[in-house]
Amino acid sequence: MLLFLNFWHEYKIKKLDIEEKIHVEMKLCAYTIQCKDLSTDFVDKAKDKEENILYKEGDFYSYFKMPTVDKYLMKVVYPKEKYLLRVEHLKEQLKGKFLLYTLFAAFVSFLFAMYALTPLRKALRLNEEFVKDILHDFNTPISSMKINLALLKREVPNSTRIMRLGNNIESILALQNNLQAFLKEIVTQNEVFDLAEEIEGRISYFSTLYPDITYGSKVQSIELRTNKDAFIRILDNLLSNAGKYNKANGRVDLMLKENILAIEDTGKGIKHPAKVFNRYYKEQDRGIGIGLHIVKKLCDELHVKIEITSNLKKGTTVLLNLSKLIEVKT
Repeated sequence: MLLFLNFWHEYKIKKLDIEEKIHVEMKLCAYTIQCKDLSTDFVDKAKDKEENILYKEGDFYSYFKMPTVDKYLMKVVYPKEKYLLRVEHLKEQLKGKFLLYTLFAAFVSFLFAMYALTPLRKALRLNEEFVKDILHDFNTPISSMKINLALLKREVPNSTRIMRLGNNIESILALQNNLQAFLKEIVTQNEVFDLAEEIEGRISYFSTLYPDITYGSKVQSIELRTNKDAFIRILDNLLSNAGKYNKANGRVDLMLKENILAIEDTGKGIKHPAKVFNRYYKEQDRGIGIGLHIVKKLCDELHVKIEITSNLKKGTTVLLNLSKLIEVKT
């Protein structure tokens, strides 16, 4: 843009230079009678015919006083067609310079950008490798926790504390799955499952995790064909956010209408709903801002259109279009 403005300014100045040169050529013609590319005529002297002024009405022309003649003026004319040719030649010259300068500026900018971004790219790569190593190291202790939890459930069935411990382990596994989805693409392995059953299971889990929030579902039984783990991860992130950022004794309601799954909460609301899918964007102190980014990534993988509307201090509604996932029975 700066180059364009600079060349536009240069074009205006050089265009005026051409007009001044034409006027100088007219003066030389009047005094030396050497009138290349110019035509001359003699006209009566009048008040409306100012001398040594460049007129631009159609062809360029100017009036000059003759040394030995008082009644007449010499009219020197420069054809407009030749003026336009000189202007067009000027344009072609400036276009060539502009293109050359632009290519040079783009090349320098590219080199500078690569140089400036290299440390950031290295840092991001190291960060991803670090997270991958952490996730790998988590596998052993989490597996041990799950095995010991299963043994505890056999020894002490129906224990509230053991149930809470199981929910905490599930939360750790959900975080691990989120990080794995954040780092790599999803391998789609479709299977058929009942939407209402899975929602009831997730509601039971989150009701224990957020006991002051009332989770309700009016979703009828319907079969979906998609990657079940990825779809459950979408639900978990959305239901977790709806509980985490809700008000005291708030509600989270799920409804299915015309293949659109709606998740409504009575929470704090979102200031900028259009930005929530951006990586690392967050409006609260809690979290690191990748939950909804992962949700959008998973939705794109599963071909689920997602929309979010929100009102501050009133709540948020998330709409999931499941049209492409519904299993058609034959």
